[in-house]
Order: sequence, then C-alpha cells, then structure tokens
Amino acid sequence: MPRTDAPRTEAAPGARPRRKTEPRESSATPGRLRWWTELPLIVLVYACYSAGRLLARGDTSGAVDHGLAILRVEKLLRLNAEHPLNRLFTREAWLGVPADFWYASLHYLVTPAILVWLFRSRAVRYRAARTWLMTSTFIGLIGFTLLPTCPPRLLSPGHGFVDTMAQYSSYGWWGGEASAPRGLGGMTNQYAAMPSLHVGWALWCGVMLWRHGRTPAAKVAGVGYPLLTTIVVMGTANHYFLDAVAGAAVMGVGLLLTPFVTRAANRVWSLFEGRVPWVAGVARGEGSAIVSAGCQTSPGERIPRQRESRSGPGAEPGASSADAGDGAAAAAR
Repeated sequence: MPRTDAPRTEAAPGARPRRKTEPRESSATPGRLRWWTELPLIVLVYACYSAGRLLARGDTSGAVDHGLAILRVEKLLRLNAEHPLNRLFTREAWLGVPADFWYASLHYLVTPAILVWLFRSRAVRYRAARTWLMTSTFIGLIGFTLLPTCPPRLLSPGHGFVDTMAQYSSYGWWGGEASAPRGLGGMTNQYAAMPSLHVGWALWCGVMLWRHGRTPAAKVAGVGYPLLTTIVVMGTANHYFLDAVAGAAVMGVGLLLTPFVTRAANRVWSLFEGRVPWVAGVARGEGSAIVSAGCQTSPGERIPRQRESRSGPGAEPGASSADAGDGAAAAAR
C-alpha cells in the first residue's frame, strides 16, 4: 500500500516556535491591545484604590489598637526593625530625605512604567501581569476596609517613632499630615496601612523585571527595588514590618486568583463580542478585504498585488493554486 503523508502546515519564515510553557490565547481572549481601552481601565482601578483609601476610614481608636497589636506581636517575635531604621532616617537627613521622596513618588512612576514596558513587549505577558496587579490591589482594598491600622508615625510619641515626612516636609511637595501634596492631607486615609501596597506593588515590579528583563541590571533592580521599598516604608514610620509581609501575601493571593479572574473576564468578553460584533471586530483589528484591478488585499496586508495568482505562465516552480488569492480559487471552480 502506498504511503501517504499527512498534510503538514509549514511555519512562516522567521517565525519563532511557541514554547510549551508559553500561555496560549483562547478565541475568547480579546485580540489586539489598544491603549485607549487599557488606559481607562488602569485609571478606573487607581480611582477605586484612592476612593477605597478615602472612604474606609474606620474608627480612629480601633485603628490605633490594631497598630499597637501589630507592634506587640512584632516585639514578641523579635521582628521589630522599625525603631532602629526610623532612628537612623531621623538622625541622618541624607538617608531620610531620599527615603521620603522614594515613598511619596516611586510607586506612582515605576509601576506605570513597568506596565507600559510590558504593554509594548507582548500582549499575553501584559494581560497576565495587569490582571495580577489589579486583582491584588482590590484585595488590598478589602484589607484597608476590614482592618484600619494606625501607622507607626501616628502613634503617640511615647512609642518612639518620628514621622520623617513631617520632619523633612520642607524638602518635598508633601505636607506634615501625609505623603499627599500640601493641603490635601485631609483627603487621604492615613489609617490604610495594612497591607502595604507600596511593598506589594514593588514586589510585582520586581517579579516583572526579574522574569522579563534581559540584562543583569534589570535582574538586580528586580531584587533591589522591593527590598529597598520595604526598608523605606519602615524607616519612614509609614508601615510596620508585618504590613510589608501582608503586602507580599496579598500579591501571592492575587497571583493564585489571576487565572480565575482571567477566565471570567474572557467569558464576559465573549458575551460582549457576540452582542456587539462590530465593536468586537474593531477591537480585534478586523476589516473587510480591499479588492480592485486584479489585486486582492486581505486585512493587514499592505503590499499591492500581494495575493495575485502565480499559477499562470511564468509562475515559480512549485507554485500551486493555494498560492493564489481567493479570487483565483473562485475562478478555478
């Protein structure tokens, strides 16, 4: 019996074979990324984060009790690193001032920069990272609501902490009340200390740099940024060590929930796609073929006469009707 080979699909020249460990986008996954859909989503999540910090003020006396309870647990476990760091930052302005700038600004700059970097590199990588960050942020908001916690800097002076942001407020744009700009301290919930999303977001940035950075400097930054952020939040008396641990734990839970959130979002997208096909087609970059003067150009093609039939006289050896465009295939019938 003659042997018949199964039809094979040749990979496009220069195409990189997909690794088995790489995620595969399902048909229900939104196609091409669009910045005008991603930006409002990021803004919405940050608005929810800010609103949650503002609204979940809780009871002041309860927040102080929670802060003192955390401090007692740390002393019992001999984890109380806040006092020596805070004394160092208070005594040495060359450490305290940069630390205050670090705390007040870097999470607003580094986190969006990593998101933009991932957005420009690869869609699958960006979507997973963005979903992880957003899921963890919403979990942190639950923590702010259920467990309002007084940071070390707002405890009574008898507990030995100094608010470095108040001490060095003349060096920066923040006021003595909080890390917010001057005059806006009253609009910030200063008892949203547990968990520390400063540490959580820094850990997310570090993981992204470590996994996707291609240079040794990126790897070093991936390790150093979350570690230094943890030192800064304790040295400035904005967080306890256990707040930082809780921030890392929140990111871990968010990472575990990310696949479930992604699948739920894909189901919602598929429902939306079925009801509004035109909008879904635009989001995927689809369009109709352009046909004129013997030239058929499919969506995404830009070279004139790219799909013209090559099965006639002068065709290249080995060319077949499969190389022709849809119009040639129809004529063959």
